[in-house]
Amino acid sequence: MRPIAFLLAAALAYAYPALGRAQGSAASFAGQIVIRESGNPIPYARLVVLSDGGRAVNADSVGRFDITGLRPGIHRFMLVVPGVPRSNFVIAFAKGERIVQNVEIELAALSAPPDPPPTAAGAKAQPLARVDVTAPAPMDRRYLDFERRLRTGRGQYVTRAQIEERQYNTLQDAMRQLRGVRVDCGGGAGCFITMARAPMGCSPDYVIDERVDNAFGPQTPIRDIEAIEVYTGPADVPGEFAGTNAGCGLVVIWTRNGPPKPTRKPARPPAETPPAARPSR
Repeated sequence: MRPIAFLLAAALAYAYPALGRAQGSAASFAGQIVIRESGNPIPYARLVVLSDGGRAVNADSVGRFDITGLRPGIHRFMLVVPGVPRSNFVIAFAKGERIVQNVEIELAALSAPPDPPPTAAGAKAQPLARVDVTAPAPMDRRYLDFERRLRTGRGQYVTRAQIEERQYNTLQDAMRQLRGVRVDCGGGAGCFITMARAPMGCSPDYVIDERVDNAFGPQTPIRDIEAIEVYTGPADVPGEFAGTNAGCGLVVIWTRNGPPKPTRKPARPPAETPPAARPSR
């Protein structure tokens, strides 16, 4: 059986419309089913949401589809094209997230033999065709929230690769080129970061490795920083940071080592039991 492949990469890597934020908490998935080699659409293909009761959506005459009302979390989809082996793929959705991305099928798969019909109730299950998912290499597991928010495009982001490529020397250097951010230096007290939309004298909150730390935040050494998120006003701040001083902006810093782990006190050794006294003769 010849392989069928999908290209489901982050929208930042394509000229295709970026990921958006849908209304409410339900997520959605839209795009076009096309042939990878030519870009020609595949009309009337069907996408089945296996993780949502098997409901299906049919693409239109130019291969476009739009699946709405998805619960946040991981969803498994199955592509059904007449005469082509069926294949599954998985996508994770954040709350209210809208993913706009093409689903591509290899030309070779269109000439592959179709799935044979079952011959008996106890027949073996038909093995699925291979599914290839291409995406940038993920960071460490503890940066999953950073990568999820990066896909939404709501804030501004600086990665370790950009820090090294542009040779930033301080956190303030990395923030100078971001829109809506002011870096004020003078008075011998160093440089201070403020947001252009913030009231006078209002400094942003700093969250370091998921903990609010406004004392150490502005002084974080650039060599310790793995990634930076910047939100210049309350309209940009994600819901998980709603409790912070959003009106003055928010700077989220991910360090290379993470927060210190709590140390456990060594257990006390059991008290020695004195030997029993021998009876006198």
